[in-house]
Amino acid sequence: MWIQKQLVLKARSRGFHLVTAEILGALPELRQIRVGLAHFFIQHTSASLAINENADPSVRADLESHFDRLAPEGAAHYTHTLEGDDDMPAHIKACVLGSSVTVPIGQGRLLLGTWQGIYLGEHRDRGGARSLVATLQGETE
Repeated sequence: MWIQKQLVLKARSRGFHLVTAEILGALPELRQIRVGLAHFFIQHTSASLAINENADPSVRADLESHFDRLAPEGAAHYTHTLEGDDDMPAHIKACVLGSSVTVPIGQGRLLLGTWQGIYLGEHRDRGGARSLVATLQGETE
């Protein structure tokens, strides 16, 4: 069985945000899959997806702080500057972190670890709603 859906995540402020519950809420079909894979792809070049700590919000704050140092706004060597000071750093962060995650499915749920969640990395000050393509494949009950 294959299912593919486009999901739209609500607009969020710049930073790292747990979106696992929002994604699961949009995919009731997941409950039908006994064993399979879920692939999530973000259709943007200035936002990213990752899997990381789902319990302590300081992890998300520290990630934002680290990536802001890695790709600072207003760096003199940037030539792609027409879309604002946050744009080129957003592209760099998205390249480093990636545009997709794949998670195994078992007995109708994502087989994330106890302390894992799916993050949206919003790397723009005003990125807006973000579109994801969710592709589920697997055997049903």
